Amino acid sequence: MNESSSTPKSMLSIDPAAHPQRQIYKLMTGIIVPRPIALVSTVDADGNANLAPFSFFAGVGAAPPTLLFCTALRPAGTDQAGQRKDTLRNVEQTREFVINIVSESIAAQANISAAEVAPEVDEFKLSGLTPLASEAVKPPRVAESPAQMECRLMQVIYTGNQPASGVVVLGEVLRFHIREDLIEDFRIDPAGLDAVGRMAGNTWVRTHDRIELIRPK
Repeated sequence: MNESSSTPKSMLSIDPAAHPQRQIYKLMTGIIVPRPIALVSTVDADGNANLAPFSFFAGVGAAPPTLLFCTALRPAGTDQAGQRKDTLRNVEQTREFVINIVSESIAAQANISAAEVAPEVDEFKLSGLTPLASEAVKPPRVAESPAQMECRLMQVIYTGNQPASGVVVLGEVLRFHIREDLIEDFRIDPAGLDAVGRMAGNTWVRTHDRIELIRPK
């Protein structure tokens, strides 16, 4: 064995309470990788559509089918510090949202939808993505997304009440929509789904390079 590879590396211990929030955010987005992207579509109480990507996103359980995505209160240093983002406000008003999976073919448009714009700006039009009517909820789906999940709000969990505090949004999936060529016996073709994820900063990642490990019994 190479001596350098067997020598333990020194570890840096970091107390998050001793550092600004922005530095801790950079640590978390650099360590928690790759992160799947939820392109979340919502409408406000007046029916105006909103679209935004979130990369703190995960499944929770299958009975009932439950997922979560995390947003955050607006950070310090802005005139809206501590206020809710449009997606969160819409979800709390209407209790509905749609999670659209981001494939590489729509990654650039999903990134455009992350722009900080006024609530009345329609990110579907801004990004060039196409709204598609949902079946069980009012927010539209993204027609170009290979898989979409219509959700009803179950719970909102505020982790704090200061600028940049995280907010967990839990939803029950009422409808799954999957492109027909991607599914067989409820198994999804990962190559066809062609999902992308987030790393740190402006770096995104493809899911082309995969390994298979048989789970021990």
